[in-house]
Amino acid sequence: MNHIILRNGQSTATRNIPLLDYSLFRKHILSLLENAACHCMNYYAYRKNEKILHFICCIGNDETSEIYNSSFEYDLIEKKPLDSITREYFGMHIFEREISENFGIEFIGHPWNKPVRYAFDRSDKENFLNNYPFYKIESHELHEVGVGPIHAGIIEPGHFRFICNGEKVLHLEIHLGYQHRGIERMFLQKKKFLERHILAESIAGDSVAANTTTFAMLMESLGNIDIIEATSISRTIAVELERAALHTGDLSALCTDIADQLGSSVFQGLRTILINTFLIWCGNRFARKLIRSGANPYPIDTDLKKLIVANLDEFESRFNEMADYMFNTPSVLARFEGIGIVTNEQAKLIQTVGMAARTCGLERDIRKSHPSGAYNKLRHVPVCFDSGDVQARAMIRRQEVTQSISYIRALLDICKTEQSTRRTEINLAPNSFGITLTEGWRGEHCHSAVTDAMGNLKHYKIKDPSMHNWMALALAVRNNDISDFPVCNKSFDLSYCGYDL
Repeated sequence: MNHIILRNGQSTATRNIPLLDYSLFRKHILSLLENAACHCMNYYAYRKNEKILHFICCIGNDETSEIYNSSFEYDLIEKKPLDSITREYFGMHIFEREISENFGIEFIGHPWNKPVRYAFDRSDKENFLNNYPFYKIESHELHEVGVGPIHAGIIEPGHFRFICNGEKVLHLEIHLGYQHRGIERMFLQKKKFLERHILAESIAGDSVAANTTTFAMLMESLGNIDIIEATSISRTIAVELERAALHTGDLSALCTDIADQLGSSVFQGLRTILINTFLIWCGNRFARKLIRSGANPYPIDTDLKKLIVANLDEFESRFNEMADYMFNTPSVLARFEGIGIVTNEQAKLIQTVGMAARTCGLERDIRKSHPSGAYNKLRHVPVCFDSGDVQARAMIRRQEVTQSISYIRALLDICKTEQSTRRTEINLAPNSFGITLTEGWRGEHCHSAVTDAMGNLKHYKIKDPSMHNWMALALAVRNNDISDFPVCNKSFDLSYCGYDL
């Protein structure tokens, strides 16, 4: 067997992951990816020692709920070039680009091998942000438009370089990597249990519940800790509440970008109801402090259940009224329908995940394909569309908000009250590898870790869904007017900080 099979939330001794030579490794990964049900969840390298890089690739099968894990080792002294997997399967481009930038490895035949984020510890320190190799088209009829990295608002830093023919966008290239956060390395530097949890909460401020749930599951897997059902239900409620809140906020932002002031104001106010529910629950509107590995510091009691239900009742009636009005307003539909289309073929090619995939007829949802915890009780049915336009990305938000509210109600009905529990440390298994997945509101969050002989973290790897989906935005704006870019961008609402790790 050229791989070991794990499931979401499982771990194994690192020696159990088959170690292949690169030629066999490459062929095996490509053979797995020939199955339409499979996509790459993570592919990365870390220094085993000063001479050897250890590579791990995790391919998920959405039909069997299995994750196929393979590895190979690379000699840093010889530093031979490797045949690119991206050449045959473009969805691997972002992983190989990151590896190339970090370690200076040449991938032969890679069609788009550009820096990902200019990490502070990148291999080539002479490769700077200001000499990024933007794609060019030489023509007197075309012009370039640069937007960012500093934007007129609260958006994070990122540069968008358009090539236009008049008002039509021919090509968009997105250049990120301005923050140099180094958060993955900080997981190794921080030794205390609480410090690592705070780091997990800081990966992306709008996905706290999703990332901390994924982190907590990983620590519990490596620490061989089981949690009780009430804790699992509490986390699932938090992830679904976060989904409903962020989708509602994005509907507000979409209305803002098309000058629908009523929708902008009403949806923003409704978002506040949901995030204030977190505030009452744990003392923070963005769910910080709520989720901890092997514990439940803020259990749901009878009074909290009543408060959550009351907030959902207030939210839901007003949300449905505003959504009905919004999606029956001709001026709104005119700015959404047929704008920013990503086709099913493109979504498969670039390995789109999450909400962005499901609007292109590609059913990719961890809650169904790799469920964990309370999602096993919900029997989740993904909401899907096939038009791939702004309208689809707006409509999926509306329907997923309604779905999330129904899930929260169902879980509250079966959630039993437990005592508040806290934990100060978890002892991780030595020489082990673990992988965990959570379907956040953008898509799949994947965390994986490797421990050393003492049970300390040797490597920690985070994959935000935006790593897959930024390319989808670049494709969506082609052949659209440049004035359509803001609403296209907001319809994806991808993460800058989740990408710039």
